Amino acid sequence: MKILLKNIFIISPGSHHHLTKKDVLIHEHTIVRISSPNSITDAAAEIIDGSALQVSTGWFDLHVNFREPGNEYKEDLQSGSLAALKGGFTGVLMMPSTEPPLSDRTKVEYIIQRSKTFPINIVPAGTVSAGHLGKDVSEMYDMFQAGVHVFTDDKKPIEDSGLLIRALQYSNHFGGRIFSYCHDKSIAASGMINESVQSASLGLKGIPSVAEEVMVATHLFLAEYTGAPLHFSTITTSGSVQLIREAKAKGLKVTADVAAIYLMLSDDELSGFDTNLKLLPPLRSKADQQALIQGLADGTIDCICSDHQPEDIENKKKEFALAADGASGIETAFAVARTVLIDKLSIPELISKFTSRPRCIAGLKVGLIEEGHEADLTVFDSEKKWTVQSSDILSKSKNNPFLGKELTGKPIVVINKGFAWTLSSLKATSDFSSLQGK
Repeated sequence: MKILLKNIFIISPGSHHHLTKKDVLIHEHTIVRISSPNSITDAAAEIIDGSALQVSTGWFDLHVNFREPGNEYKEDLQSGSLAALKGGFTGVLMMPSTEPPLSDRTKVEYIIQRSKTFPINIVPAGTVSAGHLGKDVSEMYDMFQAGVHVFTDDKKPIEDSGLLIRALQYSNHFGGRIFSYCHDKSIAASGMINESVQSASLGLKGIPSVAEEVMVATHLFLAEYTGAPLHFSTITTSGSVQLIREAKAKGLKVTADVAAIYLMLSDDELSGFDTNLKLLPPLRSKADQQALIQGLADGTIDCICSDHQPEDIENKKKEFALAADGASGIETAFAVARTVLIDKLSIPELISKFTSRPRCIAGLKVGLIEEGHEADLTVFDSEKKWTVQSSDILSKSKNNPFLGKELTGKPIVVINKGFAWTLSSLKATSDFSSLQGK
């Protein structure tokens, strides 16, 4: 495969070509030449006109659920990979809350081997607790030797402080990273949406912000005590943002991410009882939204993820109180973030939230757009306006809350593993082998 990106704007901090327009020639897995615009010719290369496009290193999603093994009817590794590809991602961190959970070396090696021929890089996380039961530390070092760098119990919060201390100390010895999801179930109880005037008016039991914040505060104390790095997954409240901001100012090795959906939607949207908006953590207030946006702008929040949680129609088409939590969103994560942050973050700042920062936190190599470097790239149009259609959702589950909404910013081509994937040609029935080279 040879691809020539003509006259394209490069976004790659650390590269000599950052924020310049260039021709970029790619052969198989490698960037072989970068030169001034319209200076490279190669009769054997497929040409992509980049005059209205940008290219960055490949986007990486720090929080996805692909449901395999155990719930393949909601999503499997292949459908999840197609959905990620459609969203412009070349890699994802897959959560370990499968059935059975990814709690030992054998299970994570299954994911690694099964996904080797897929167009994206699926990086499995391992559970913090053995069997995902929240009691004893899992076989983290054994999983680390198999290639796992991140350990998390996903949406099962680590409530046992002793377990978290042991996990932080243990993983710190070999360079692992613990991800914490903060949700105090004793406070949240059977709440369904954010505790607010809206929850009272709708007659739905609320989940107060303090259910998240009290656990963030506790886990920050434990991170400070152990001196180990700690990452907070999918924070949603202004109080959490402030606690993490203060911890960073003290020099604690903490990082955080936010899911794109929480930047655009608030609990004001729930008056129609749309079960695709029943999430965990819940949609918060507009004031919380503004705090999240400010946290992204000042660097308190390091990354934007999709928090992709595919659910089948049987689990979503129910009364609101009975419906499953979660939304799919990997196909729309970048566009949602770009739409909300269009006048808040520059394109390079936004792209770093999808590229260098999540890869660094996940313990992965951060790429560069330079000659001789791997061609792991996302080509996108940051200004393209488009309306989300059902054909844009390649996940098996269609519980994406942005169907019918106009968004700004769209990935156009993904280049990875020696192939270029034109995203407009991808369909839910696409077979990887038939698409290779297109």
